[in-house]
Amino acid sequence: MKPVIGKLNALLSSYHIFYINVRGYHWNVRGEHFFSLHVKFEELYTALQLQIDAIAERILTLGGTPLHAYSEFAKYSSVQEHKDVFDGRDCVTGLVAGLNALIEEQRALATLAEEASDQGSADLVSEYIQEQEKLVWMYNAFLG
Repeated sequence: MKPVIGKLNALLSSYHIFYINVRGYHWNVRGEHFFSLHVKFEELYTALQLQIDAIAERILTLGGTPLHAYSEFAKYSSVQEHKDVFDGRDCVTGLVAGLNALIEEQRALATLAEEASDQGSADLVSEYIQEQEKLVWMYNAFLG
């Protein structure tokens, strides 16, 4: 189970960096789509808080210890920091990039978890993948 716990901790790191990015988009977005994007970003970071907690609890369930330091999040995250972003379209472009990184990471984790007969972890991330694929489609539709 150690390889799955390691990948879950890496995913937890990615979620934290993505969460911070989305909070930044929420706070700093400007432009003609401010009102719609400000609300959407808040919906997303609120959902991310719950997902972060579920991933950490899954790590604990498997006997691991969730990472909990920003230095570790920065070290293991597949999502890059996206700071000083103000334009709504740039925020959404960063959002799509972050979601795509999470989806890719979760697909690899689902495969590893299934190989380890850890259906719980595979199911958890598979649910997130489905939700995030829909978000990518919707935000790409916004971008045109």
